[in-house]
Amino acid sequence: MPFTTEEIKWFRRKVKTWAKTHLRDFPWRNTKDPYSILVAEFLLQKTDVNTALPLYQELMEKYPTIEVLSEAPLSELAAFFHPLGLHFRAKRLHKSALAIVEDYGGKVPNNEAQLLALPGVGKYTARALLANAFNRPLAVLDTNIARIFERFFGLRGGRVKSRDTLLWNSAQEAAPKTQVAVWNLTLIDFGAAVCTARNPRCSQCPLGEKCEYRAEASDRISC
Repeated sequence: MPFTTEEIKWFRRKVKTWAKTHLRDFPWRNTKDPYSILVAEFLLQKTDVNTALPLYQELMEKYPTIEVLSEAPLSELAAFFHPLGLHFRAKRLHKSALAIVEDYGGKVPNNEAQLLALPGVGKYTARALLANAFNRPLAVLDTNIARIFERFFGLRGGRVKSRDTLLWNSAQEAAPKTQVAVWNLTLIDFGAAVCTARNPRCSQCPLGEKCEYRAEASDRISC
């Protein structure tokens, strides 16, 4: 175990307190509909949320169900994804929609292995969908969350964070037993607002008291 039970409890308490007044509000966070969440996760892959939001709203208006999406021409769907600059994402979403309609009767699978078999669905997307739509107690790991764990706990993950076993295991271990979906979103927002990649807001960070990264920075300044 890379950290103690007391460290985890303190970490959770501080982050949850921060979330009470800072958690962001997006339409896909206010639904349990698996299809809506799946669409959002495809749009958010390597894409800024402010870019994804208007596209999500347009796409859900035009394709309100997975059946409607699966029947749409791929060229039409690709036009929605054009602003993202990643045309292959439209093709993968379309293939996934077809597979869900044909193989699962239009119901998004609630099984991680089945989700991972869909085009364009990786571990993060599968677990985010299971946590947000099906209340599964599964942690997720993106660059924001990986950065928080590496800095606060002093962990050293590999170059490709999304495949790092240590970071994935740490994220799951630190997650609470209930409301893991909200916890995942809290960490994502905390990494985007406070523990940023560049110029982190350490002076405003509620974790600063016990943060390894901040302690190391202080040591460098005092030397």
